[in-house]
Amino acid sequence: MNAHKRYRIFARLREHIEQPRSELEYRSNFELLISVLLSAQATDVSVNKATARLYAVADTPEKMLALGEAGVREYIKTIGLFNSKAKNVIATCRMLVDEHHSEVPDDRTALEALPGVGRKTANVVLNVAFGHPTIAVDTHIFRVSNRTRIAPGRDVLEVEKKLLKFVPPEFRLDAHHWLILHGRYTCIARKPRCGSCIIADLCEFRHKNID
Repeated sequence: MNAHKRYRIFARLREHIEQPRSELEYRSNFELLISVLLSAQATDVSVNKATARLYAVADTPEKMLALGEAGVREYIKTIGLFNSKAKNVIATCRMLVDEHHSEVPDDRTALEALPGVGRKTANVVLNVAFGHPTIAVDTHIFRVSNRTRIAPGRDVLEVEKKLLKFVPPEFRLDAHHWLILHGRYTCIARKPRCGSCIIADLCEFRHKNID
């Protein structure tokens, strides 16, 4: 795929959704961090349902620590992997209090040192909370990047590096959101909705599902 076509794809995605945002519900950088941590192998809808109750009683690292692992677990037990996630939430909150004055750090290395926080979570926080032009590659972005040929790659890191190289700078800050939303609602896994896709004529997928 050439640079002109990539530009037209992102320009069209921007026309469709001018200011995209995360579908996770949060009110602070701390809540964003915890929500993204909880969202691994879980839907945003399920996370939002759990955190609406959780954040009502614990919206700071100190309050979360006061709940304890068992308390957190009770609020997030409807989310997949809730046992390990509750443990990571408490350990992360302890590090935020002890090492970062209860603030979410604006630093990749510091973020990835937090329990349960990997590269994808760090990329989301850096992008959404601090405005870094990072691109967090989840299953949706991986699929869309390979299927459309915007940034094909064998693994998430390769796709991330190609996206950072190929996405025009003016679109880079919001590219992560546009691609997730496109993969979540249009370029879905089993039967992509090519017939209603706004970039179908630019996409290089060979087996378009035009029904």
